Amino acid sequence: MGNQKYVVNHYSVDNILNWAKSGDIAIPEIQRPFVWKASKVRDLIDSLYNGYPVGYIIVWSNHSVKLKDGRKSDGKKILIDGQQRITALMTSLLGNEVVTNEYKKIPIKIAFNPKEKKFEVRNAAIEKDAAWIDDISKIISNDVNLLKITKDYCKNNQNVDEDQIFESINTLKSILNNPIGVIELNANIDIETVTEIFIRINSQGVALSQADFAMSKIASNETYEGNLIRKCIDYFCHLSREQDIFNFIKANDNDFTKTEYFNKIKWIKDYNDILYKPTYTDVLRVAFTSEFKRGRLQDLVALLSGRNFETKTYEETVVEESFGKLKSGILKFVNENNFKKFIMIILSAGFIDLSMITSKNALDFAYILYLHLINQGMKQGEISKYIKKWYVMSVLTGRYSSSPETQFDIDIRRINEIGINQYLSEIESAYLSDAFWNIALPRSMDKVVDSSPYFKVYLAAQVKNNDKGFLAKDILIRDLITNKGDVHHIFPKEYLNKNGLNKSKYNQIANYVLMQSEINIAIGAKAPNEYLKYVIEQCNGGKLTYGSIDNIKELKKNFRMNCIPEKIIDYTVKDYENFLEERRFLMSMKIKDYYYNL
Repeated sequence: MGNQKYVVNHYSVDNILNWAKSGDIAIPEIQRPFVWKASKVRDLIDSLYNGYPVGYIIVWSNHSVKLKDGRKSDGKKILIDGQQRITALMTSLLGNEVVTNEYKKIPIKIAFNPKEKKFEVRNAAIEKDAAWIDDISKIISNDVNLLKITKDYCKNNQNVDEDQIFESINTLKSILNNPIGVIELNANIDIETVTEIFIRINSQGVALSQADFAMSKIASNETYEGNLIRKCIDYFCHLSREQDIFNFIKANDNDFTKTEYFNKIKWIKDYNDILYKPTYTDVLRVAFTSEFKRGRLQDLVALLSGRNFETKTYEETVVEESFGKLKSGILKFVNENNFKKFIMIILSAGFIDLSMITSKNALDFAYILYLHLINQGMKQGEISKYIKKWYVMSVLTGRYSSSPETQFDIDIRRINEIGINQYLSEIESAYLSDAFWNIALPRSMDKVVDSSPYFKVYLAAQVKNNDKGFLAKDILIRDLITNKGDVHHIFPKEYLNKNGLNKSKYNQIANYVLMQSEINIAIGAKAPNEYLKYVIEQCNGGKLTYGSIDNIKELKKNFRMNCIPEKIIDYTVKDYENFLEERRFLMSMKIKDYYYNL
């Protein structure tokens, strides 16, 4: 093909449907929910009927690989774009069922009015209306007598032109002969070029991820159980969110339920304490990086294609070995013991709620590290220490916030070369110096969102230390988080607003605290020096006004665990900026102490 990156051909709708039915094109998403609305299926049929363009289907040829006997083998074409359109055609024209978001199998029936030459999604009214042919698949998918259908229609509809009706129905039948453009991408082009071509051709400009290509590549190879691996990944991810699909799998995918993969993932349907809800990208990244010691998913696509990085050739032995390693990595990811123990480690670090997880990439690499250390035979206690510190370090430093796959690649290679202990020490020396704790981290907390990763780590430190809510005698931070308690303002926002401070000022992280709502409501818009005056009084024998702390020692302890400077009892709006600086530093010191005691 030379430098030609793709060729454009036109094939009939009938050809494309036959490819899909015979498996000549691998459609990896066939078991996943159909996301188009029924009205969009109707519009597609209407466009075909009227001869309008319906976009291109994009396929990427699999590499020819060298077999063990020296021959070359051509694999299936991988469908890169057009799955929804092909599925829409199969359900509307052939009567096939699609999988809904509720994991129910239903057909989408499109009705046709030959007099008006209009299409609609079939409904109860249309079924009773003789002017409509209620299901076009009865005409399209069967060898039917169009003249008889025409005469039957005219018998039931007075004052219609029989020739016109026949022409309309015949045009509908001929949809199967309509051409659809197919862009066939050269097997030798790289993923980046495929992505660029896709973006330029796709009118919506929706970029495909490396994981999308990997999943398509996996699904296209049934020789080494790629189709089962793909289902294992998909079903595990969906079961972690929608437990009801377990019944769908049992009812609709009997072959899969007989495999080892099903037995390895079915436990997740009963697991409610889920802090980590992986997507297929997460599963692929973790399985690939932990097993192959590489971080870039484009390398996985190359390996699954048979790429020998040393000889720069494509070999069947590489395909076989790569699928074997990938299967091993996937099964380790979904292993009940591995998954639950990893989650317990993250929970034990104080991250007790999904809302506290601000970096899925950091969580992914923490699981990669866990599986790597398990493979090395490290004791569970040591593993726990390294996982907690690595995860917190990653979140605090934003380690995987940009180019995560590149950083994954660097980190796993270094850990594999020099070991986790030495590598983590090097990172701590480089990124967690005194300057980080004393200057960089406090400055980083000059933020206005309570979803900040620094605030979430601070809350995790409070959970780990069994700290109590602000001005609370018995209620723990843990309780306030798990019961979805509110984040409140130490300097009430109404008070600050009345004194001329805007949202960017009063919604500072350093002004946030977890507090019982009833205490916050009672405080209202009072300045700290005003409401804390009553707290001091109740600590000296006065009536309980704000919370139930009734002695000074307990109050000072509560201030310390919530990083509140004791001088706050005299603070008004003029002290607010100084208060923020003081509290940011105290919060940073708390996080530092927490980190080094993990």
